[in-house]
Amino acid sequence: MAKKKADGTGDRLLDALRVPAGPVDLSAYDTRATTGFEGTKDDGKLKLEELGAEVSDWQERLFAEGRKGGTRSVLLVLQGMDTSGKGGVIRHGAGLMDPQGLRITSFKAPTATEKRRGFLWRIRQALPGPGMIGIFDRSHYEDVLIARVRNLVAPPVWNRRYDQINEFEAELAESGVTVLKCFLHISADQQKERLEARLDDPTKYWKYNPGDIDEREFWPAYAEAYQAALENCNGPAAPWYVIPSDRKWYRNWAVTTLLLETLRDLNPEWPTADFDVEGEKARLATT
Repeated sequence: MAKKKADGTGDRLLDALRVPAGPVDLSAYDTRATTGFEGTKDDGKLKLEELGAEVSDWQERLFAEGRKGGTRSVLLVLQGMDTSGKGGVIRHGAGLMDPQGLRITSFKAPTATEKRRGFLWRIRQALPGPGMIGIFDRSHYEDVLIARVRNLVAPPVWNRRYDQINEFEAELAESGVTVLKCFLHISADQQKERLEARLDDPTKYWKYNPGDIDEREFWPAYAEAYQAALENCNGPAAPWYVIPSDRKWYRNWAVTTLLLETLRDLNPEWPTADFDVEGEKARLATT
């Protein structure tokens, strides 16, 4: 597939990184690829900054639309192994936008009450309202990932969830929520390097979780679970995108570019005045 170049020519990144329908083999995806970008690390950081003005403008248009009766919103779902960079994407990409138009939710292990209400209940509570961009740091997919790998529920239960997720995401699309699902794909070696870096830096101790080493033992099982999620929940209403994430700068640029292209596709327009503009100018002049 043709790649979208850094200057914007060629195919869109949405086309280049989209997961094709059918079986998924994550080992065939290069975690160090820079698909759609031609340049250095410094070039990538600069290009990310240059996206800020446009992505902020589109976000404000969407926000304004929502304040004036519009029903559309965007939900960015970030999934990936520990250290894949979900927080980094939020910090560097979402940091380019106005916080008032964002809703960021980080999902941890569900509480006993949340479990009793069904796995999608807490997800519904965190959906972005009209005009908003919602960002999920982990999501409903944890219930077919860790729940599967760690045997938290029986196989028939998590097997049913694929169809439930597809129905849920189709419902979101029908209601005006554009779902952008990004799998931040890193290698086991890169994860090890990032964990080592945290242990070598006292300012990063707070980010380190001893349980991350335990989870590394299940790397093949997680790869299998992610492949199944990408295969079974990759419909037209909410396709998956695989983001090569061994290079942090590329990951941040790629996800932000996907979000920008999504907003361009939505093409929100500034709401027209619901008052007499000239009349208001005349009134203001007399004050």
